[in-house]
Amino acid sequence: MDKNPNSEAIDEISKSIPGTVDGISEPCFSFGVISDIQYADLEDGYNFLRTKTRYYRYSLRHLQGAIEEWNEESNHLFFVLQLGDIIDGFNAQYKASEESLKNVLKEFKKLRAPVHHTWGNHEFYNFSRHYLRNSKLNTKFLGDQIAHYPETIPSENYYAYHFVPFPKFRFILLDAYDLSVLGMDQSSPKYQDCMKMLKEKNPNKELNSPQGLSEPQFVQYNGGFSQDQLDWFNAVLTFSDTNQEKVVVVDFFGKSKKDIWNAYINRILWLKGTIRNFSSSSFGR
Repeated sequence: MDKNPNSEAIDEISKSIPGTVDGISEPCFSFGVISDIQYADLEDGYNFLRTKTRYYRYSLRHLQGAIEEWNEESNHLFFVLQLGDIIDGFNAQYKASEESLKNVLKEFKKLRAPVHHTWGNHEFYNFSRHYLRNSKLNTKFLGDQIAHYPETIPSENYYAYHFVPFPKFRFILLDAYDLSVLGMDQSSPKYQDCMKMLKEKNPNKELNSPQGLSEPQFVQYNGGFSQDQLDWFNAVLTFSDTNQEKVVVVDFFGKSKKDIWNAYINRILWLKGTIRNFSSSSFGR
């Protein structure tokens, strides 16, 4: 197996986390992670490139199995992270988006722990951003507020928040489609700006194609962070640094994993001058 080109950077970040001790006898807390359920009441199919089989109906059984195991955990499960693409984009073509989401959320109701949802591209294939803000997939109400630090309160212009499941541990959920043409009102200035930037970076007729691009992340199914969200993110990290908190950052990664991972690590290293207690995890496809 080839060594991750950023493994030395990751090691450096890990070494900078105080209190990391091998052989800890008891975990501080337990949580579950699930991603890319991509449920649809459809026969098996293929991914966009037709290189992998998609088991649309069977994905619900995988979710049921995960929930059963989580509920049987001997250690109390504090929460579950649902990392996006909860239903498949094909639902929109068959006008089955709401019904499929209802079926998946029905299973999550059986879970004996709160669920934090992030949004991926398949959420936006099925629903508008306005719809998601008013749906069960908006779990911003589970976020914590830091008294006397108004700069750590997220704006309603993006879907992001932070919470503390255990003393000195803070989880930050980011909106990876804050800047995107997906799910946006096409008459809005934000959509127009995103489409302009996308076409400047991607001259392909098919905007989902990265063919020939020096920056392959500039495709229609990807997204990015606004400066407003990054400023908020930095304010929360600064607070966590001051208070010696360990931080886990959660968001949705698109398919161009290598390029996004490199950019993500560079972002973490840039922040190292500000934040020392930082745990890096790559969640996504």
